[in-house]
Amino acid sequence: MSDTDTRFMALALSLGRRGQGLCWPNPAVGCVVVQGDRIVGRGWTQPGGRPHAETVALAQAGAQAKGATAYVTLEPCSHQGETPPCSQALIDAGVARVVAAIEDSDPRVSGQGFEHLRRAGIVVKTGVLAEQAARDHAGFFLKTEQGRPLVTLKLASSFDGRIATASGHSKWITGPEARRAVHAMRARHDAVMVGAGTARADDPSLTVRDLGVEQQPVRVVISRHLDLPLLSQLARTAKDIPLWLCHGHGADVERLKAWEGLGARMLPCAVRGTQLDAGDILRQLGQAGLTRVFCEGGGALAASLLANDLVDELIGFTAGLGIGAEGLPMIGALGLNRLEQAPRFQLIETRQVGQDIEHRWTRALR
Repeated sequence: MSDTDTRFMALALSLGRRGQGLCWPNPAVGCVVVQGDRIVGRGWTQPGGRPHAETVALAQAGAQAKGATAYVTLEPCSHQGETPPCSQALIDAGVARVVAAIEDSDPRVSGQGFEHLRRAGIVVKTGVLAEQAARDHAGFFLKTEQGRPLVTLKLASSFDGRIATASGHSKWITGPEARRAVHAMRARHDAVMVGAGTARADDPSLTVRDLGVEQQPVRVVISRHLDLPLLSQLARTAKDIPLWLCHGHGADVERLKAWEGLGARMLPCAVRGTQLDAGDILRQLGQAGLTRVFCEGGGALAASLLANDLVDELIGFTAGLGIGAEGLPMIGALGLNRLEQAPRFQLIETRQVGQDIEHRWTRALR
């Protein structure tokens, strides 16, 4: 793998990440068009999913795309959707070479985009920074292959793993720097999700604040019985910022109508035992187009996702204070008898954020 290809693909990947949280249900793709050793076009998937990264980069390159190399973080689409296929756009622009990070798992594309390019005489190279691309596109791949979005579970706690005092007081365990970092994480996801208990206790807005973002993530609340306050911040803003409520099929009809009247989108989900089925919740969200969901608890929802092996990334913020055994745990009961039954994650990063510690974990190899 040449250093040049690696360098330009790294740039394409960084561009693609600019679309994360903004372009669902489409993947957040980046593209760089290079003529000789000079960048003549750059692009990433635009808000709402169109135009695609290749279209943006080729438009910027113009006639200089002829004979150039295009670096793309995902196999160019080859099917006719609401826009023409990107593989044809690359052919029409006259590029000589396409370097792609990874193949698209969507059966409408998988391998066909590369074949379309090769048949037109374009040299195709694949696998450049494929591991990074697989992480960046993991949500899109999960939706395509398993019908559910990627789930990032974020938990902020005291040193002894508590999220609130026994009375429920929790503002603020972590400092302002950590809270700002969480807002940036929200912005890179399609949706922010919490359980009904968190929505009742904290009256959150679940928005991205103080970062100048124009498009807010969808707010998702999990509430089997829709027993949520109708005078909350979520209710007051439902017409302006998307609010989706996942509820049981037996939820109170009057409450359902009230939330619909406020502007919320209702997603009926299956019930398993006494709770909404976590797997069905994510299937409903995947069918609605979401690829990346940022879950902020509370404890019962976190436990349900972990128990059902539905957490793809775990992010913890630990503060330097102790609350004690009477405080509320950050993860609810999992019903484990032996350590080998516990879901395990692999540490990928730790860093100090203000006076707190952030630690990021990904699924451990099975």
